[in-house]
Amino acid sequence: MLINCVTYQNGKKLADIPIADISDYVVRPDCFVWVALRDATDAELAEMQEEFGLHELAVEDARHGHQRPKIEEYGDSLFAAMHLPESDENGELRIGEVNVFIGANYVLSVRNRSRQDFLGVRARCEREPNHLKLGSSFVFYALMDAVVDRYFPLVDALESELEAIEAKIFVKGSARSNIERMYGLKGQAMLLKHAVAPLMEAVSKLHGSRVHDVCASSQEYFRDVYDHLVRINASIDTIRDTIGTAVQVNLSMVTIEENETTKRLAAWAGIFAVATAFAGIWGMNFKNMPELQWEYGYPVALLFIATVCAFLLRRFKRAGWL
Repeated sequence: MLINCVTYQNGKKLADIPIADISDYVVRPDCFVWVALRDATDAELAEMQEEFGLHELAVEDARHGHQRPKIEEYGDSLFAAMHLPESDENGELRIGEVNVFIGANYVLSVRNRSRQDFLGVRARCEREPNHLKLGSSFVFYALMDAVVDRYFPLVDALESELEAIEAKIFVKGSARSNIERMYGLKGQAMLLKHAVAPLMEAVSKLHGSRVHDVCASSQEYFRDVYDHLVRINASIDTIRDTIGTAVQVNLSMVTIEENETTKRLAAWAGIFAVATAFAGIWGMNFKNMPELQWEYGYPVALLFIATVCAFLLRRFKRAGWL
């Protein structure tokens, strides 16, 4: 689905143009064309390939989707694949994707499996004609910056969820639910890690000594994006380490609770064992046992058993077993 197709000249919007006219504008040295597609069909990608002269391998990656975040060079053009993680109605992360084709006089973005749009990015660029004069490289930066900025709220949400789980670690009876929530959180952190780490590695090549000609005029902007990715990646690593520590603490709490239960059972077993021992002795009915002929033998025996059990109960409570 075509979202928009706009041509720009000297940092200012020139006109909305039909797809058939793209090839007429990309040959102008002072113009570039910015096209945005959503869930593009094979026919639309084939049409864009013809208009822009896109490399067939890059088009194949965009057609199949589910690419690892990357930036690849194809002659005088670049192809970038970036993940778009977003939360669904249940708070779970799902992964969309945006593929960007960049040439000297064009930018083509193809968004797949995502509800997020980049209309705000286009509006921002059009409000900054001095930056838009840099051409397609600045548009590429703006798109990438918008993608990376959307990672920050997701990281904040993971940190908040982790803090909520940590607050319940020492609540008795919550061990199972805590571990389930932490493993779910770990899975979401891994999804975000898979989106950030490869992209960080790829962006590091867009500034420095060897930079593709398309991005040469915007190196400082890509360095800023790289710094953001480094921060996000460090935060994700911290979350993962904290989750691992929290899981170990939670398992330790489970062990402690099990030990407490075992001690309680052992204490009650000891108390009843004493009562059973005395009852067994007096229940043997020996002829020469004096208490068998004593009028108060039975109540005294019960009192004695109760006294011993009460004594053991008090000792176990003082020892913290009950």
